[in-house]
Amino acid sequence: MESPGFSQTPQPLHGMFTAVPPRYDLVNRIITLGLDKRWRRLAARACLEDKPRRVLDLGCGTGDLTINIALLGGANVALTGLDYSQPMLELARRKANNAGIGERVQFIHGEATHLPFPDGHFDGVGISFAFRNLTYKNPLGPAHLAEVKRVLKSGGRYVIVESSQPANLVIRTIFHFYLRVFVAPVGILLSGNKSAYRYLAESTAHFYSPQEVKDMLLAAGFRDISYRPLFFGAAGIHVATK
Repeated sequence: MESPGFSQTPQPLHGMFTAVPPRYDLVNRIITLGLDKRWRRLAARACLEDKPRRVLDLGCGTGDLTINIALLGGANVALTGLDYSQPMLELARRKANNAGIGERVQFIHGEATHLPFPDGHFDGVGISFAFRNLTYKNPLGPAHLAEVKRVLKSGGRYVIVESSQPANLVIRTIFHFYLRVFVAPVGILLSGNKSAYRYLAESTAHFYSPQEVKDMLLAAGFRDISYRPLFFGAAGIHVATK
């Protein structure tokens, strides 16, 4: 459920995302009940709706969203995956090669606050489960959003798949209980990284509502913002236009 962050994100994440636990992808599958694979496919389709030629996967981690976009979009889409964690990028490259699309994807080690691309370079930017790391209690959140907006073309789309807050109080209570009694303990058990998965459960339980995310994107200068809830609102896909 978690994608790597960048140097400005809370310290508990740093060790996890640079060490690359061997069971990293397995932990994601287990704590999301396998649903994260479907959610990323849906996000990939959203990234491709306007038939973009250039797409950036920001905070690409082990490359799942990048690979989904490549497989669904075909050879006409030029793909770049960027992440702060070099070990994660190495794993992403191996996965892309195994999927037969390694030559079509460029993976870059970089910072979210200083994207190494010119203005208006991409038709679309996607981010899967790293948006929370860039914005939740992060004073550099506005700078991250400004960089995304800068590298997008006019009319380009920012597609975000991220954990969310269910609108229904009963479902939200159950979701938070699940985070506390299952996600954190299982993540710690399988990864051996106590602080990282405590942070994951805590930040997910207190992350912004869909309306708060919309307000954040509007304040950053995006428009035409839509939201699609997933799994009773435990996650969702936000789409914003430059």
